[in-house]
Amino acid sequence: MPLNMLREYLDSHNIKYLVISHSVAYTAQGIAALVHLSGKKLAKTVIVRIDGALAMAVIPASLHVDLDLLRAAAGARAVEVATEQEFKDKFPDCETGAMPPFGNLYDMDVYADPSLGEYEEITFNAGTHRELMRMNWTDLVRLVNPKMVNLTHRAAAAA
Repeated sequence: MPLNMLREYLDSHNIKYLVISHSVAYTAQGIAALVHLSGKKLAKTVIVRIDGALAMAVIPASLHVDLDLLRAAAGARAVEVATEQEFKDKFPDCETGAMPPFGNLYDMDVYADPSLGEYEEITFNAGTHRELMRMNWTDLVRLVNPKMVNLTHRAAAAA
């Protein structure tokens, strides 16, 4: 029950959230279209390896992670997108590819694109390919404490 762990964590911190159920979808853009949400308002979690260590890069669903920007921001030698085989066991309570952006629950650094803060709320996968969670962006930042760095070409161009 992936959602239960996340719910318990948020409930224990008195965080307000909304769970959105939808039919099965596997891509962030597909989910956004299914629930009639702009890809800019849906966050996707991309698992990366930064100098060999797994980390989360959280960006708007409509964009792609710029690995060179992340490498520079992290002061790393190498940054690569991790394969599902490399990270699937790290999230035993989640369906592969549906991890919420709560690296603190998985002992993982989180890098978030600042463009996600343009909106009061953030929506993200809640551990399954059938459920999303929506909550206040400032609550997520307070709980997760992500490193706010430009991770996309759009964000870099706006800086």
